[in-house]
Amino acid sequence: MSFASSDMDWLANLLAETAAAEIMPRFRRLDSGDIRQKTSAADLVTEADVNAERVITAALKARYPGATVLGEEAVSDNATLLDGWVGEGLAFVIDPVDGTFNFASGVPVFGVMLAVVQNGETIGGIIHDPVGKDFIMAEKGGGARWRPSAGAERAMSVATPREVSQMIGAVSWSYMDEPERAMLARNQTACMGQVAYRAAAQEYRLLAEGAIHFIVYNKLMPWDHLPGTLIVEEAGGYVRRFDGSVYRPDHVDGGLLAASDPDSWHALREVLWRPL
Repeated sequence: MSFASSDMDWLANLLAETAAAEIMPRFRRLDSGDIRQKTSAADLVTEADVNAERVITAALKARYPGATVLGEEAVSDNATLLDGWVGEGLAFVIDPVDGTFNFASGVPVFGVMLAVVQNGETIGGIIHDPVGKDFIMAEKGGGARWRPSAGAERAMSVATPREVSQMIGAVSWSYMDEPERAMLARNQTACMGQVAYRAAAQEYRLLAEGAIHFIVYNKLMPWDHLPGTLIVEEAGGYVRRFDGSVYRPDHVDGGLLAASDPDSWHALREVLWRPL
């Protein structure tokens, strides 16, 4: 089963329509029974997550019979779905509400994310902002672009490289073990500033459009990172795991550092991991 460039428009419309029907009507209207805790008080799932994933999954399976559909909430219910999902053929990876903690708290910083994986390679990525009603998206080799709800698209480009002391970035150290956790929390003060949106969808947007200069993540789940890393790379950025290896769809560990270019990546790798 193949995937065509024209399918990106259909996927974008699917995300927007689902967000309008299943996510935004529940925003700031959730009852206590609509929110459940998964692994911690900061790891939540809501009725919006569940229903949006159900709708998107059903539409994908109807349009692409035989394709693999991997959703965050489905894996939460059955972790074995992560085993061997990457292979030959077509697969879609869904994060129905990235930034659920924000969504459940009434903070308008979240997104809907989808990645297209063909024969083990990410070939398409879409991040939809249901509040701003726009998209950032990319196809492998086709560049990254911002699509507003009305008007013309424009190309996206990462920031011009600069010294680490002049960089702004996001360091998600909450899932790290000591001493790495304390090391990165301290060493990020060598930079000019930091952001912490608690939503990879919006942090990848900032990096791809040149508003920040780097992102560090330790926990790697495919729905959190496949769309954003492709968009950042197609915007001219450089993404590698902490050991310098290329990030692949089946990677769930090894951390992730994304920066504007290779030189910035290596400079950040040296400064942020400087021993205590």
